[in-house]
Amino acid sequence: MVPHIERIAENCMLAEGPHWDKETQSLYFVDIAGQAIYRYVPATKKVTKASTGAHVSLIIPVKGQKDTFVISSERELRIVSWNGESDNFTVLKKIENDSGNNINDGKCDPKGRLWTGTMALKEDGGGVVEGVSEFYVVEKDKITKVADKITVSNGLAFNTGLKKMYYIDSPIGTVDEFDFDLESGTVENRKPIFTLSRHDIPGYADGMTIDSDGNLWVSIFGGGRIVKIDPRKPESLLYTLSLPAKQPTSVAFGGSNLDELYITTARIKFGPDAELLPPENGAIYKVTGLGVRGFPGERFVL
Repeated sequence: MVPHIERIAENCMLAEGPHWDKETQSLYFVDIAGQAIYRYVPATKKVTKASTGAHVSLIIPVKGQKDTFVISSERELRIVSWNGESDNFTVLKKIENDSGNNINDGKCDPKGRLWTGTMALKEDGGGVVEGVSEFYVVEKDKITKVADKITVSNGLAFNTGLKKMYYIDSPIGTVDEFDFDLESGTVENRKPIFTLSRHDIPGYADGMTIDSDGNLWVSIFGGGRIVKIDPRKPESLLYTLSLPAKQPTSVAFGGSNLDELYITTARIKFGPDAELLPPENGAIYKVTGLGVRGFPGERFVL
């Protein structure tokens, strides 16, 4: 296995939420700090964006509706119409979140439910408030809280065959699993399955995805790497992919054969780190030659 790392887009501040859409053969992602949604089309290598004017952490196409997406906008979800080309979009509908905290990461399960959590920013801008955020499931217009005492809700992945959901609350330093019932959309029995400190991994677990072999690929923010782990064997580290960017934020498999790993990264001032410079930091990467395949993103059912 000799992976090839290619930089396909640059100059984001805090890129996040990569979503590979099988129908349009496009990668969608966001720049949280840059307040914009993006589309990348590998066939043309064209990158387009639209400004949101607010904190945005996810963009996911709506099933059965052309050019329609669910995005976050600070504390609420919005259904928007965007042609993927223009620099603006139209808000069609709002789904309120009454928690008072900003929506962070999110992903849909195979039934089209959106699972998403929140994070609470300190008023002075000096980080996040610990343990006051939540994790939700959104089914059409209904929002249900499934976990609380969260700090920074992040990575998600599903293994419906094993009836598991994998989940990350970044500051804890673990990757966790829930027992997951796809039909009812319920989770229970959360427990850790991988601990960064046990493997001397610096940084924070952030976004993640799952491959067709059932292994997780987890981005390590501040650690400049992606780690491949086997969630069926606790504390099992299989592989480490080193990156030219220090702050990888999330990952998604894509491409026509779903064998390309797309990685979003950031270049924000964080802790004692010096300012991270482009083009390596804040770029989007495509990695080939990993010898594995994943799954396309699931669309939101409205």
